[in-house]
Amino acid sequence: MTGWNAGEIPDQSGRTVVVTGANSGIGYVTARELARRGARVVLACRDATRGKAAEERVRGAAPGADVQFAPLDLADLSSVRDFAADLPGDRLDLLINNAGVMALPQRRTVDGFEMHLGTNHLGHFALTGLLLPRLREAGHGARVVTVASGLHVLGTVDPRDLNMEHRYRRWLAYGRSKSANLLFTHELSQRLTAEGSRVVAVAAHPGYAATNLQTAGARMEGRASAEHTAELLNRLFAQSPEAGALPTLYAATAQDVLQDDYFGPRFELRGGTPTRRAMRAPWTRNDRASSGLWAASERLTGVTYDWL
Repeated sequence: MTGWNAGEIPDQSGRTVVVTGANSGIGYVTARELARRGARVVLACRDATRGKAAEERVRGAAPGADVQFAPLDLADLSSVRDFAADLPGDRLDLLINNAGVMALPQRRTVDGFEMHLGTNHLGHFALTGLLLPRLREAGHGARVVTVASGLHVLGTVDPRDLNMEHRYRRWLAYGRSKSANLLFTHELSQRLTAEGSRVVAVAAHPGYAATNLQTAGARMEGRASAEHTAELLNRLFAQSPEAGALPTLYAATAQDVLQDDYFGPRFELRGGTPTRRAMRAPWTRNDRASSGLWAASERLTGVTYDWL
């Protein structure tokens, strides 16, 4: 994998891809590079104006690309269901669960879930469950790639307080949601293996990449100084979204990817070239924790994977 870059992405012609949060940052770069390699790409974005603008930008970067925007708000399960029902075609080759929120003030989703867990995990859990039958139809080469974070080490999911009703701390909420991403990938990979499915479930993290995630919370609260500080840190220390997208792109397209792999930058925070040896807390491969979160997620979202 040494020196791997986006230029080594195999031909993606004939493949259909859904990328959540594809209007900016890592999601946009991921969608753009897959479109450049011939994939049909669906940009699943919450904001229609930004989503359509991203569609035009991808078309400009990849002339002739088959790309389209489709509305998806992961913080609203009715939107998730509508997106899955309206997605054209019967086949899906690649689902990239990229969208997310980070370190926001205490907020709830439309369905009443803590915003980080509800958006980063439960929305993607429901989306994956609704789209997995199409991925199974695609067969060999189909993948679910979920974007986690090195900050999952801040804490694992607390099944007694999934919505953090007792004591809310924004960074802990984010870390728990990213642990949930990895627990979900672990459990999904085990279930797919037990079924004999050729769909592969993997995870990736971008390291410290300059995106709007770092500034969203401060902007939401009107904390201008904190927003400017985050922007300055991004300029001084963060890698580009292009570098941050490499682990996701590798997980999505490389030939040697295995169930429950976890890819990140070589030096964890930055370094570009992805590696399978990304740091991963042991609790994210705990079978009891992953199955417990899975059961709770089915109950909370109303989306069941009965056939797995």
